[in-house]
Order: sequence, then C-alpha cells, then structure tokens
Amino acid sequence: MYNHKKYIPYSIAFLYIISIYNLIAPYLFTLYAGEQDKLFWDKRYETEAYIFGKEPVEFLREHIDILPGGKALDIAMGEGRNAVFLAKNGFDVDGCDISETAIKKAQELAKENSVNINAFVADLETYKLPENTYDVIACFYYLQRDLIPQIKQALKPGGMIIYETYTIENWERGLEGPKNKDYLLKSNELLNFFRDLKIIYYRELVLNNKKAVASLIAKK
Repeated sequence: MYNHKKYIPYSIAFLYIISIYNLIAPYLFTLYAGEQDKLFWDKRYETEAYIFGKEPVEFLREHIDILPGGKALDIAMGEGRNAVFLAKNGFDVDGCDISETAIKKAQELAKENSVNINAFVADLETYKLPENTYDVIACFYYLQRDLIPQIKQALKPGGMIIYETYTIENWERGLEGPKNKDYLLKSNELLNFFRDLKIIYYRELVLNNKKAVASLIAKK
C-alpha cells in the first residue's frame, strides 16, 4: 500500500535543497566568472612590455588640473599607468585590479617613477567600495553598470569622477576593442548614469578614427 506520509519529508527536503541552490547559484557563478576573468587578465598581462604603455590616458592628462587634490582611486587600473600619473601629480592613490600580474607591474611602474601607490587585487563584482572616501575616482576602459551607485557613494562631497570607455559605435564601425555589447555604452548612457551629479565635461566621439568613446567628468 502506498504510504504518502513517507514521501512528504523527502519532498520538503528536495524543495529546501532547490531553494538553497537558487540562493547561492548567483554567488557561485560570480566566483567562477571572477576566476575566469583573473586567469584571462593574468595571462594577458604576462609580458615584459606594458601592453597599454606607460603613459596615462590622454583624457586624464588633459584634465588633471581641474581635479580636486587628495585621495584617488583608480578602478580596474591594469598595469598602473593612470594610477602612477595621479601619484606623480600629488594624489594619494589606491588602485585595484582583478589581475595579480597587473598589480605587480603597477607597483614596478610606481617604483620606476619614484612614487608610491596602494595597489591591491580586487574582484569588482564582489569588492565593496568604501563610502565617502575619495576625492577623485578614475575609471578607464572598464564598464560594470552595477558599480555606478558604489562609485557615487565612494566619492566625498565635492569629489569628482573621471570616466572614459568605449561606446557601441566602436563595434558598429568595426574598430579595435570589445566585441561583447555588454561592455559598450549606448548613446548618452554614461551621461545618464551621472545626471544626479554636476556634469563638468561630457563628450561622445571617435578619436583619431581608432576608437569610439564617451568621456565624462562629474562632481558630487
């Protein structure tokens, strides 16, 4: 004779397992994706040469004088060219990247330029930016949309964000750069991210027929 009472606890246990899995699955996926990113970038940066060079992004160099002095954060800093430039201009610099190889090269570049930077490994999918900490946050050629609210919170009152990365036009024109549209800004998207701040400077253009970018400076 079928005893339904015997199977009820099994059903409840199964539902419990499914519920737990649904809760932790996104976290497990994030950990896996982070490890894959780390391996990719460690391999990419594993060269004697600095793959993006040692000079800062032109947009940062051109506008360094309008940024407030103090403590700066370089997000997804890569090999450190922008972080070192900020340090050479008097900033107390934190710089993070998912790649330990990149961090080591950034530290070497800082030593080469006789400056100090606090360079550390961080997976920005899980790392929490400290609130109300930075006078300047720099983000170049890295797009993580759900990080934008944290960037705003991490700025001190009066602090500035300086940001530049690729737009969808870069892909449309077949220019060198990301092919995954998730990493490409839509028209005016960067501007709209920071409309609640004071926009100091904004542009969207194709630079030297080589890359299509959006560039922004905004003040909290």
